[in-house]
Amino acid sequence: MEFIEIKEGLARILVPKAERIYDAPVFYNPVMALNRDISVLVLKILQPEKVLDALSATGIRGIRYALETPAQEIWLNDISDEAYGLIKENLKKNLEGELYEEGDRAYFWGEKLAVANKGDANRLMAENFRYFDFLDLDPFGSPIEFLDAALRSVKRKGVLGITATDTGVLCGAYRQACRRKYLAEPIRGELCHEAGLRILIGAVVRYAAKYDLGVEVLLAYYRDHYFRAFLRLRSGARKADGSLNQLGYLWQRENGEFFYETAFLPQNRGKVYGPMWLGPLKDQGFVEDVLKGAGESELAHKKTLKFLEVLREELDVPFHYDTHAIARRNGLELRKVKAVVEELKNRGYAATRTHFSPTAVKTDAPFNAVLEALKGSSGG
Repeated sequence: MEFIEIKEGLARILVPKAERIYDAPVFYNPVMALNRDISVLVLKILQPEKVLDALSATGIRGIRYALETPAQEIWLNDISDEAYGLIKENLKKNLEGELYEEGDRAYFWGEKLAVANKGDANRLMAENFRYFDFLDLDPFGSPIEFLDAALRSVKRKGVLGITATDTGVLCGAYRQACRRKYLAEPIRGELCHEAGLRILIGAVVRYAAKYDLGVEVLLAYYRDHYFRAFLRLRSGARKADGSLNQLGYLWQRENGEFFYETAFLPQNRGKVYGPMWLGPLKDQGFVEDVLKGAGESELAHKKTLKFLEVLREELDVPFHYDTHAIARRNGLELRKVKAVVEELKNRGYAATRTHFSPTAVKTDAPFNAVLEALKGSSGG
């Protein structure tokens, strides 16, 4: 295996040299640097003591946690022999301290404790019941097969960081797969990315409820080819019930108008999509803190800072109106999104752009008001 050295944050990591990232024997995706940047910023706010990166590959995420966050005990796990060997090499390259190996586990004792483990992630999580303050699931594809074990391995008031890269499944391109994995009906079209993120969170809420755990969304977003959510667990049956009560369904008319309803089972609505999370996608104060940390950090990439600014400003209401899709469906001329936002604000509504689509707006305005704003007449 031939390696090259890359730098990300404070870490210097050896990664396999390959023409395509998917051909490498150990996976490393430079596009996910923004994902890891935000995760580091989140951990600086949360200040967890014990952290698990359950699916580590090269170890880049866990090593950045060790170097850039207050975490004192960081576990890095992978089932692959090649990945386990590379994790150990990268730990040696980045951390000072004594190395102690025992079977398929290596301990790095220094200012912090870093543990490299070779094994099945579900088994490792099952062996560490309610042990971790923060648990990171960043798999290739769906996180569902690891979710049960993760919810039992993280502390009852801990935080779960979860990534899903099976966007085709969650966005309705593979409907049957979404039904199998997430027990939900996905929607295609302009709402698919937001609905996909909400289906993912909804699945976590239902899994967590089995253990009398509620879910609070600290921050959730869609980017590039993946969904990402930071979810704080809340202990107790009432908390679980409260989270379940924020699940519901979405439906949409041919003209683009959408409706949603919190309900355990939809009634007389025709074609509906879900169940999915209809609660907030962010804690505004938490996002402000993360953005402040990014602004003060010399390591945060400009793209990370700009993306966090969009998330901070975005109106946190369920679903958005895609101006291009609605104009096309209703025979209207296209207008710039900025102009539509300003038009809606002039009419007294809240309105912002959204990270889910460059051609969409988030607003509390009714559909008819959005149509009028697209026509460009303020009606004042």
